[in-house]
Amino acid sequence: MQELSNATLASLPAEVTVPRYDRGTLRSGIVHLGVGQFHRAHQAVYLDELMRQGTALDWAICGAGVRPRDARISAALVPQDYLYTLTAKEADGSRHSRVIGSLNGYRYAAGEPAALVAQLADPAIRIVSLTITEGGYGIDPTTGGFTPESATIQADLRDETPHRTAFGVVQQAMRLRRSRGDGGLTIMSCDNVEHNGRVASAAFLGFADLKDPGLAQWMRRNLTFPSSMVDRVAPGTVDADRGYLEQTYGYRDRWPLTCEPFRQWVLEDTFAAGRPPLEDAGVEVVTDVEPYELMKLRLANGTHQALGYFGSLLGHRYVHEAIADPDIQALLARYLNEVVPTLRPIAGIDPHAYGRSVTARFGNPEIMDPLTRICADTSDRIPKFLLPVVTAQLAAGGPVRQCAAVVASWARYAEGIDEQGRPIDVVDPRRDTLMAAARKQDANPMAFLEDRSVFGDLAQRTPFVRAYLDALELIRTKGVRVALRELARRGDL
Repeated sequence: MQELSNATLASLPAEVTVPRYDRGTLRSGIVHLGVGQFHRAHQAVYLDELMRQGTALDWAICGAGVRPRDARISAALVPQDYLYTLTAKEADGSRHSRVIGSLNGYRYAAGEPAALVAQLADPAIRIVSLTITEGGYGIDPTTGGFTPESATIQADLRDETPHRTAFGVVQQAMRLRRSRGDGGLTIMSCDNVEHNGRVASAAFLGFADLKDPGLAQWMRRNLTFPSSMVDRVAPGTVDADRGYLEQTYGYRDRWPLTCEPFRQWVLEDTFAAGRPPLEDAGVEVVTDVEPYELMKLRLANGTHQALGYFGSLLGHRYVHEAIADPDIQALLARYLNEVVPTLRPIAGIDPHAYGRSVTARFGNPEIMDPLTRICADTSDRIPKFLLPVVTAQLAAGGPVRQCAAVVASWARYAEGIDEQGRPIDVVDPRRDTLMAAARKQDANPMAFLEDRSVFGDLAQRTPFVRAYLDALELIRTKGVRVALRELARRGDL
């Protein structure tokens, strides 16, 4: 069986769309830290489309990784010339496969730290983009400041040539650029974080302040940090994705991926050293991303949180199964009503219609998006996606019952066992602390909510506490199904 590579592109079946541009002429203009499924289903696709139009050939993406597990990415991509297959799955079962060619290199910090730093320092690199996850920025959710608490950040702060974190390798590269007079660049976050440009700025400049204050000042003058809103569901690669290509099209791809047909990218037009013509590929380039960002994070990502724990406790395995559950559908409709008053208006967009479209997208049974994916790393997600809705509603005197019920469902999920008695593998950077608190709920129903590092002062906010304790008691004493129906009957609080 032939393997995907530059040499085999021309022989792939006609049903698979392949790059027709000369990949040998590509020149890297972007280094992307965090090459995972989302980047490859989103940003890399927009660049590939521009290249198919004959533009942006000097904006190819060199991928980069700093984590130990990133070694597997190089092992998958290098043998196939950084090509991979993306298959969009329609709800009716139809599929559309295309080979993406916009990646033209990969640097792994643990194996070649100097090469990665040199790549970042190359004057041809004008954008460093990021998908390092919501929790990858080291930002305190309460203060918004950089917190150098992790062992890897501490090691990079001590090391003369830091390479264990994105902050360390970028700091080294900026020092080189400054010494050579090459100027700055743009650091572009594509993570699902509210005000992600500001968060990236706080993280990279916060690290530099601690490591080299003089360089930090140079970075403030020469780097920009645009905010963005990004959206597309792209589950992790499974063996069935590889098998589909082998059985349907007769070729082997080590790291294909699937995604939903929908995609969106809204980007603030603040670039220090130019940018590709992204609007020609459908990117919405705007002066103010915040209204879009709030809508997406609170409705799309928040909806995932709203259905994830209830769905898992009820025994569902996939997002589309949970969406099809009538009691969860009713919860999501009520959640939508709590979120919409906290959003800023966007001309031409009805937030209620947007929320309903999110539910329809997530209900696509072909995506097979596992609930375990959206239930992972909750202590990084709920503070960014759901708690801002609570804060806004409490300030306005609005209802918070549905948000409180979602937090209560997480508290029950963190006990580590579902309603069928099956164990739940709680995946979270604060796993031990969260599970220990959840196991104290018989004696102290407030134990979970009292974690200020996650919830701030919510344990002192009476309207929220009342709604939370009400929902938690129902869930723990009567079960999730009865609790959902009782909460629907009681209405807002």
